[in-house]
Amino acid sequence: MEHPSKKPLVFITGAFFGNNCWNNWRTYFEGRGYPCIAPSWPHKDATPEELRNRHPDAAMASSRLENLTDHFATITQTLPEKPVLIGHSLGGLIVQILLQRGFAAAGVAIRSFPAGGFSTSTISFFSAMWSPMGFFTSSQKTYMISFRKWRTSVANGMTCQEQKQSFYEYATPESKRLIRDTFNSVNKIDFEKEGPPLLFLSGGCDRVTSETLNFNNYMGYFRSNSITDYKNFKNRNHLFFGHQGWEEEADYVLNWLQGLQRK
Repeated sequence: MEHPSKKPLVFITGAFFGNNCWNNWRTYFEGRGYPCIAPSWPHKDATPEELRNRHPDAAMASSRLENLTDHFATITQTLPEKPVLIGHSLGGLIVQILLQRGFAAAGVAIRSFPAGGFSTSTISFFSAMWSPMGFFTSSQKTYMISFRKWRTSVANGMTCQEQKQSFYEYATPESKRLIRDTFNSVNKIDFEKEGPPLLFLSGGCDRVTSETLNFNNYMGYFRSNSITDYKNFKNRNHLFFGHQGWEEEADYVLNWLQGLQRK
């Protein structure tokens, strides 16, 4: 097995967020000797405020899961060695797909979208994604999450000021086609195929990708001989940033990576 310690880290942003959400994580891991990049998505190379001002945006609305996955696969191939991929939300699903395709040495999926299609454990997730899929609206226009939905579903449990600040700093429009793709065959995973080490981090208060959904995703890999681990942070919502104590999750990831090197 390849040892991922000190390998490049590629942070993969989730849906509805700007890639600036990784700023603290990049600083944290760079300070511990890891080369880090947090590439923007295609059509999202701007601040969240600028992206919101573009809404509804036809270019952003054209994004699809397959193209986005290929985008990050290409980025990994520009690096001197296979990186560690760390993805949040939809980025966690992309991490799983790219690991299966052999593009990384290890991966971390934080509050991940589910892999492998629809099941009973994804019903609440399907409900959360119903509005962003926008079946009764034009797919040529982006979906913009409202502050009300952000407050109740994404940043729940935070103070009103923290919710407003996180929305202003990180919230972006999203492609409806892309969200629909997360429920079709593009996200299929062969859970019996052995792959690189993978860590799942869930939030006990997550209303987008629940603790149960993440745990069931993790359990799917038990049919393989992969090194797959799971950790739930009981009082955390869907965000891994913008809250006090985010360092606890970063510390856990760091210790996990260091543990892989010792195995």
